[in-house]
Amino acid sequence: MSATRLPGTPRLLRALNDRAALELLLERGPLTRARLGELTGLSKVTASQLVERLEERGLVARVGEQAGGRGPNAQLYAVRPGSAYVVGVDVGAERVVAACADITGAVVGRVEQSTRDTDDPVGVVHNAVVQAASNAGAELSSVRRVVLGTPGLVDPATGDITFAFNLPRWHRGLLAALREDLHTPVVFENDVNLAAVAEAQSGAAQGLTDFVLVWVGAGVGLAIVLGGRLHHGSSGAAGEIGYLPVPGVPIPRDVSRRAKPAFQQLAGADAVRAVAREHGFDAADAAGAVRAAIAAGIEGGPVLDELARRLALGVASTCVVLDPPLVVLAGEVGQAGGAALAERVQHEVAAITLVRPRVVATGLTEEPILHGALRTALDAVRDEVFGSTVG
Repeated sequence: MSATRLPGTPRLLRALNDRAALELLLERGPLTRARLGELTGLSKVTASQLVERLEERGLVARVGEQAGGRGPNAQLYAVRPGSAYVVGVDVGAERVVAACADITGAVVGRVEQSTRDTDDPVGVVHNAVVQAASNAGAELSSVRRVVLGTPGLVDPATGDITFAFNLPRWHRGLLAALREDLHTPVVFENDVNLAAVAEAQSGAAQGLTDFVLVWVGAGVGLAIVLGGRLHHGSSGAAGEIGYLPVPGVPIPRDVSRRAKPAFQQLAGADAVRAVAREHGFDAADAAGAVRAAIAAGIEGGPVLDELARRLALGVASTCVVLDPPLVVLAGEVGQAGGAALAERVQHEVAAITLVRPRVVATGLTEEPILHGALRTALDAVRDEVFGSTVG
């Protein structure tokens, strides 16, 4: 009996080799055909055929020559930045920030718009996306994906927003409306989850497949990363740590009302400012209050101690269930608190539970939600574009 031949195997191998070559070009910059062959383990002939295939598809381009050696200079090739674009959007209660990146990840267009005087979310997002692409010199048709980071819940089944108190005009059906309006794939993701994506890519969680990120700002949120993947839960509510019942504050019985959830009452920005004021540190915002306490040295210690005690209730509750090796404190309070606050939270968690996770401050300083949205969009588009190089 003759051996069974797997259908499509040469095509699959070509696709895998192409993807490996494209990833190398993104990671290492311009390379010659010979160098690509060395790094991928392909013969010179196969590497040349690969480059020709990618060049024909408009994914790579010649960008110069490498001098040296006998004979003519070798051509250098790089991923063609304009082969695809993505747009990330950070949606807040008062503003929308959109950034456009080419397929190499370079941010080439950005726009910021106020949302205070409009009740048309589709129009707001449309204008932000179109302007960001225009600033990048990209046709809207070349934008392959738009990822929007928003507060609240995203339904895992439909991808639509289901619950966002501070975005009252954002509702079910908005996703379909945006996709129809922009004629491109649009994805919603929770803003804290996107901050965790950015933290794993270039922040304090690099190299880790399991960690949690606690966001402390106007609201309190949690992102859970397990096995290198975000955990959303069956209804998208995984990580809504603001609703954690904790001692010391009233527990609302009806979450559909405007009453603040229990843990948010205890550890959100308003509570942080109140704790700081009690100790003589008044500031315009929670981050400023924390920075003032740190700058005061010993006198500010009680403020940080109290904040750590409060935050540890949420962190400990999370860690005794998930037992992650790392907790990242992010948001305006986590960033402002830095190592001084993180070390106190780590000590307090170890004192009240059986687990001892490492607690660190965020390693990111600027727009983590926006960067997480861009990274999420890029990962998806690269899979689409790089995975279809052989037709």
